[in-house]
Amino acid sequence: MKTIRIVLWAAVVVMAGILGWLTYEMTQSKQQAASGPFGVPFTLVAQDGKEITEKAFTGKPTALFFGFTHCPEVCPTTLFELNGWLEQVDPEGNKLQAYFITVDPERDTPEILGQYVSNVSKRITGISGPADKVMEMVKGFRVYAKKVPVDAAKPDGDYTMDHTASVFLLDANGKFSGTIAYEENPETAVKKLENLTKG
Repeated sequence: MKTIRIVLWAAVVVMAGILGWLTYEMTQSKQQAASGPFGVPFTLVAQDGKEITEKAFTGKPTALFFGFTHCPEVCPTTLFELNGWLEQVDPEGNKLQAYFITVDPERDTPEILGQYVSNVSKRITGISGPADKVMEMVKGFRVYAKKVPVDAAKPDGDYTMDHTASVFLLDANGKFSGTIAYEENPETAVKKLENLTKG
């Protein structure tokens, strides 16, 4: 009986620690969103080979999606839908901008990313660069990304990526404005983008 009580108390302490950490993370995220541009400074490479920094995410509202070219369903579906929403909300292409940032820079060079994105959209720009710099940026934007072996018995073999599937929305000052979830109602997604252009 004593052992059970100890185990239960240990579980309570662990849960309290987890809840405390989550509360801290959420508070930090809200403070960050309120105080300035979302994310962290970065210097990476756009799909055309030119340098790109966090300043690209200012000047007009921005939609950001983090994914990878070997993604079987989520990424191509999201890019296709995002392109359609952009065409609907901003047919002239002067109110909104969108970027596709790789979470798999080892395979997604700027050139490969450019070919992949341009097959789906002329409105979305791919971003890649040195693996360490890309992953610093991904982490700094609070995006989850993890390499997962296709065959658990061969951890150094082929792999896929688990990653955040939401589209991040930033206002013209680069501040966090919300997200569009994967498989969100298209009308809701369009409304969010419309509201973003009015902010």
